[in-house]
Amino acid sequence: MPNYVDNYQNKIHRAFDNSPLVTTPTALEKARAVLAAESLIAVDTESDSLYSYFEKVCLIQFSTRHADYVVDPLAFSKNVEPLRPIFADTNIGKVFHAAEYDILCMKRDYHFAFSNLFDTMIAARILGWKNVGLGNILQERFGVVLNKKMQRADWGQRPLTDEHVEYAREDTHYLLGLRDLQIQELERMERIEEAREEFERLARVEPTPRRFDPDAYWNINGARDLDKTGLGVLRELYGWRESQARREDRPPFKIISDSTMLYLADARPSSIRELDNIPGISSYLVRRYSRAIIEAVTQGHAAPQNTPPKPRARMEQPLDNLARDRMTKLKEWRKKCATERGVESDVIVSNDVLMALARKNPRTLENVVAVSGLGPWKSKMYAEQMFKVLHPK
Repeated sequence: MPNYVDNYQNKIHRAFDNSPLVTTPTALEKARAVLAAESLIAVDTESDSLYSYFEKVCLIQFSTRHADYVVDPLAFSKNVEPLRPIFADTNIGKVFHAAEYDILCMKRDYHFAFSNLFDTMIAARILGWKNVGLGNILQERFGVVLNKKMQRADWGQRPLTDEHVEYAREDTHYLLGLRDLQIQELERMERIEEAREEFERLARVEPTPRRFDPDAYWNINGARDLDKTGLGVLRELYGWRESQARREDRPPFKIISDSTMLYLADARPSSIRELDNIPGISSYLVRRYSRAIIEAVTQGHAAPQNTPPKPRARMEQPLDNLARDRMTKLKEWRKKCATERGVESDVIVSNDVLMALARKNPRTLENVVAVSGLGPWKSKMYAEQMFKVLHPK
């Protein structure tokens, strides 16, 4: 195997230029012009899901082979419309690492369309690399150690520090060199068409609108062990938490955790004094939300949940016995294929594909392809094998 570290060391260790932060219309237009003239760029985003109820994209990072840009959408009131043509341009390759979340966020916030993608994490999985996190890959392949201090940073805070900006730019700074390495490996292993098919799938992913399910407290671990009164209390706390999170624009878990709600549903304090005396309940929680918590407990106590709640279904109906048997056989086949290739099982085909085939049990090879939704490459490689698993002679 060629020594890629030696081959790519000079490419990936180019020096950082001056601050790449883009916060003015003039700077955005200059960055757009440079990016639009490139045939290949690296992209990443930072969002504030750990700190906001109404999650948003807070940074969009780009790298060319010569420069880095960290675009601050909040400086433009989230109006980054000049960047739209770049993402849709079929002549500009966009290189991400673990692209799906970034794409979903940008489609949600900006309604961008995407084409000509390359995902270095997907490529690493197809190649059978054991560690596919960007930090691990760069350290193992290139000897680059990324700064991990800012992984849980609040990217919605302003002003950004120099440390924020340098951390953000590192996420794209090395991606083009990594992509070069992976392209050669994919071609050598004759996996480039498989990768391209997965990249095309990425461009089609769509965000799911966030909807609050008032009965979803039933899915909290331990909820089903509560009595009817405890369930009523948990129901009220769950609804209050959601309303409070929206008002404060904070994630619900930062208002009060699932485990604390469960504890309160069992303890059922009837006064602020009782609440304050419960072990494990923080003084902050008592100080900030005591009255609302006691009110929710009182309401739940007065209206027990006499019937099990019915949260929105997360999946289709369970498989019947015959379908479960087909699913088991398909998984055994997939595991064998994955072991032979040295990759994770879902690199072969996803659980969703196997579930659809097990449930519908298509009777012809053509229907296997239609039911599975696989692209041309995977259909050619695996459809006939799966058909034989479903209908052995």
